[in-house]
Amino acid sequence: MLSFILHIAVTAVLLAMVAKMVSGIEVEGLGSALAAALVLGLVNAFVRPVVVFLSLPLTLLTLGLFLLVINALMLWLTSAVVPGFRVKGLGPAVLGSLLFSVFNWMVDKLVY
Repeated sequence: MLSFILHIAVTAVLLAMVAKMVSGIEVEGLGSALAAALVLGLVNAFVRPVVVFLSLPLTLLTLGLFLLVINALMLWLTSAVVPGFRVKGLGPAVLGSLLFSVFNWMVDKLVY
């Protein structure tokens, strides 16, 4: 349980960092960041696998680059559900999801 809470907290901090770096992504406060982190985790656990499976031919055709668009759509979907967390367009969503992925990878390398 502690690991889950820590993961949500780290994700919230990373989302706040991305919001500071990318114009077009806004987080109103800590509560919005925590809610966005929780919803993003749920979206990535339940919606993303279905979307990845359905878009497998396109992902193979683009040599995996379409996964960037899928990640951006998951971030955008999260912003549609969480009040106080906004992603204003596909461009900021793609850049934000790319930065978020890089930051998440860096944190993963530091922890493990």
